[in-house]
Formats: sequence, structure tokens, C-alpha cells
Amino acid sequence: MINQFMIIDLKSFYASVECVDRGLDPMTALLAVADKERSKGTICLAITPAMKALGIKNRCRIYEIPKHLDYIVAPPRMKRYVDISADIYGIYLSYVAKEDIHVYSIDESFLDVTNYLGMYSLSAHDLALRIMGDIRDKLGLRATCGIGTNLYLAKVALDILAKHSPDFIAELDEESFKQKLWTHKPLTDFWRIGPGTQRRLNSLGMYTQGDIAIFPEKLLYKNFGVLAEYLIDHAWGREPCTMQEIKNYRSRSKSLSCGQVLMRDYNFDEALIIVKEMADELSLDMVAAHVVSSNLSLYVGYSAETFPSTGASTNLQVTTNSYRILMDAYTKLYLRSTLRNVPIRRVGISANSVLDECFEQYSFFVDPEIMEKDRKITQSVNEIKARYGKNAILKGMDLLDAGNAIERNAQIGGHKAGSII
Repeated sequence: MINQFMIIDLKSFYASVECVDRGLDPMTALLAVADKERSKGTICLAITPAMKALGIKNRCRIYEIPKHLDYIVAPPRMKRYVDISADIYGIYLSYVAKEDIHVYSIDESFLDVTNYLGMYSLSAHDLALRIMGDIRDKLGLRATCGIGTNLYLAKVALDILAKHSPDFIAELDEESFKQKLWTHKPLTDFWRIGPGTQRRLNSLGMYTQGDIAIFPEKLLYKNFGVLAEYLIDHAWGREPCTMQEIKNYRSRSKSLSCGQVLMRDYNFDEALIIVKEMADELSLDMVAAHVVSSNLSLYVGYSAETFPSTGASTNLQVTTNSYRILMDAYTKLYLRSTLRNVPIRRVGISANSVLDECFEQYSFFVDPEIMEKDRKITQSVNEIKARYGKNAILKGMDLLDAGNAIERNAQIGGHKAGSII
């Protein structure tokens, strides 16, 4: 039996949802999803295909859209997009079991349909048409689909070929991959080849997948190490990874992190408030997940490009999720590593190599009873926030002018959750 995988992508997902909710045709309407309240330079999360057809880039800034163009700016509504994504997943479940679905992103999912084609007496192409038709009929959204004999070929078929197909479906096997795409440029169009890898390949005289396929393997391993294995397999259209292996994968090392791009330049003291708010948020997340850590990292990015970003980490004497200890540790990290007279625009923190809460260690410098009381308070705060909303309980620092926790608590993924229009 020949394996058959498909990956379905929703065309201009966020923008299409906004069009459908307004009774507009997602394929012909001029609409951009962006939060104009942030700044004139805010990036569009999505634009409709009709705007792309005018030469406007998908991730453009508002000021880059031609002034004469009459278009709608829709503020992002992340909760709405998550809900629609769940509805789409429900449609997939009506055709295949959850074990054969891998959600790749909010608008892309892999489906292993190998064992379903006989049951439906359909080809992979016809099954894709039926699923895409259901999505359009029930939700008003257009989809594209890549089909392949492995996961890689399905993704490449989607990314490079499907958008040029009359029915937005493209299929590849190893032979058709070589025939259709061995001479395709640029290499960055292919899954898992970024600009840096492309530059290194170009410097060695490789500009296409065909070039990689015939390049001496020993030299590839010498220049790219373990990455050479992926480059060689993908150049020949091979991908050994299966859906089951994806489902069974468990990361050896886990971390929890949070980060944000600030909407204006913050000075040294203002950004410290942001770091403290994020440390409090991280502690809440760790307690909710029942994990602890003894290694913390901090990242600070500056507004002036002439100043490189700074990063610092620290090893704690304890393994903990105590907001008291995390707050103190991040404050010290910030004070010792951050430039004082340069405007700040990005901040990120993480708790690395997290472990189950049963591995918690107590500190000689903090009374264990105080740490246990802190944990119970944090657990209570999480319960109240879960029931009444994240802004149900706030700290005094959240009310300072530089604080933005109240606004961030109303967001999903750094964008407005939104409401029904």
C-alpha cells in the first residue's frame, strides 16, 4: 500500500474569517487584519488574496499599503480564529481519526489518509476535494491542499504547486518531485531551507534540489553536519518521519517562556516593570503546570540597531516556581546585564529544563513555610483568574503607567482576543 498524506491550509486564514463574518467574499474583498491602535508601523497579520494580487506583501506594514486603496482594516480577534480552527478540526475528525491528524499551525494540518481511501472508495485527490468542499460550505473558507507519498512531499506540493492549480490541489511522489521541482528556484521555497542555509548551499555551487542530489555526500556532511541528512533525503523527495513518530515524540528538555515586543521605546526603569510583570506571569504558568526550574534566562532587545541584544542566564541554588525567588532572580539578571541608557523594545524570559514539581528544592534563605504559602496563594490566584478572567486579580505594579499586564491579559498570542463584530 502506498502511503498518502495531505496537508490542508486555509487561504489567508485570519483575513478570510473577517470577510466571512462581514458577509464579504474572501477571494475578492480588500481587507487587512491589523491593530491600528498600536502604531502606524504595525504589521498586518494577514491580507486577502485580492490585495496580494495587487502586489502587496502579506506581512506588510500599514503604511506600505497604497494610500489610494479603499480597503477594510479589521482588528485581530484571536479567540475567533482559534474557535474557527477548532471547527475545522471537527470537520477533519468527521473523515479521519485524531491519531491520523497532526495540527501543524492554526491554519494548517497534516492528515494521514492512507487507510481511509479504500473505505471511502476515493482517491486522495477526490477526498481532498470533499473535505475542502465541506470547509467552504460550512464555514465559507477556501482551502488549498498538498498531497504526497510522505509528509515532506505533501508540504512541498502545498507550498510550491497547489496555489497554481485550478482546484488548489497538487500531488507529488518521488518521481514527479524530481521531474517538477529539481530545477525550481529559489531553494528557500522548500520546507526547512532558510536564507542562511541557502547562502551556504549557493557558496558551494548548489542552487537547486537537483544540485544537492548530485553533490558529493561526504562534502555535504563536512559542511552541514547532521543537517546534511535532511538535505540529502529531501533533495530526493524522501522523508522517513511518519505520523506515528510525530505523535510519539517527546522533547527531552522542556522550558516555559514568555516574550513581547513593546509598543514604544521603554527606558531602563520602565522595562524593569515589564520584566517583573513577566516574572509574575511565568510563575503563575509554572505553578499551573506543576513544574519547577533552577535555570532562568533573560533577553533584552534595544530600539537602536547599533546596539546588539543582550542575553543573560543564571543558575538558582534551588529548583522552584516561587514568584518570590523568580522575581528576585530576574531583577538581578536585568540589573547586571541590561544597558541603562539605550531605549528598550523587546523583552523575553524563560525557565529552562523544567521538572515536575516533585523535584522542588527549598532554599536556605527562604523559610519553607513562606514558600509553601506563596504556592498556595499562586494556586488561588490561578483559580480565580481561570474563573473570572486574567484581570480579576492584579498587582500594584500592573497599574503603573509603564505596566502593560492588564492589556496583555486580554490578548491571545500577543494580539487582541477580540469580540463578535
